Amino acid sequence: MRPGPTTRKANSDDERILAERRRTIDGPFDGKPVPASTLADLDLRLFQSTYLPSEVAPEVIEENGRPELLQLNSLRLADATGTPTVLGLLVLGYDPSAFIPGAYLQFVRYDGGDMAAGIIDDQEPRVNVVDLAERLEALIRGHLHTRVVEQTGFRERPQPDYPFSALREVCMNAVMHRNYETSNAPIRILWFADRIEISNPGGPYGQVREDNFDRVNDYRNPSLAAAMKSLGYVNRFGRGISRIQAELDANGNSRAEFNVDASSWSVTLRGAS
Repeated sequence: MRPGPTTRKANSDDERILAERRRTIDGPFDGKPVPASTLADLDLRLFQSTYLPSEVAPEVIEENGRPELLQLNSLRLADATGTPTVLGLLVLGYDPSAFIPGAYLQFVRYDGGDMAAGIIDDQEPRVNVVDLAERLEALIRGHLHTRVVEQTGFRERPQPDYPFSALREVCMNAVMHRNYETSNAPIRILWFADRIEISNPGGPYGQVREDNFDRVNDYRNPSLAAAMKSLGYVNRFGRGISRIQAELDANGNSRAEFNVDASSWSVTLRGAS
């Protein structure tokens, strides 16, 4: 029997998924070349020392003997003409934001509970993913405070106000999932006296909806996700949120509070009491 026409009206999720399908006919945004850029905009020493070994076994590199341009092309970091892709600029670019306006991060540490308080630290790194991971580690560790908590008897244990592993997971997932194509807003880390708010542009994508984001995973930037997995920054098994909550539970923090809407994603972490 031939089904008749449906009377169900398209909702916002239907329209979003249809628009995404139209945009991905030519492939994901992170695989597209950026015409104004050249190989001089990529840190090729970083490519040889860090990125290439994370993707290809040393014996394979030696055996193949491919020229550098062919290596970059095979890893989707540049096209056959030597023009860097979005992925290449994000992972290896000296300043990705020069070509991808929203590809940077804002960090602000406030001396109080709101944005009216004085600013203790204000940084805006505009660097590639590899350098950003190193900068964020130093930045976060420098602002974490640790106290000694008594357990039982003569036992004590150190307790940071936030577990570093949960903060790392939140930040790297923000970098991986953000919308680099249609938003010029940065990833923001706002650190207050009692909480940290981390936000990035890019709402639900693909199978992900506002009501299932903690259970379902999809990739707006699949090549970037694969690169970050190879570099050891994410796991790509959809376990990020559960790992964040488990780390917060173990450290004595309340659970992370997520706010997901059509165009953005944010999470609030509250300090250990």
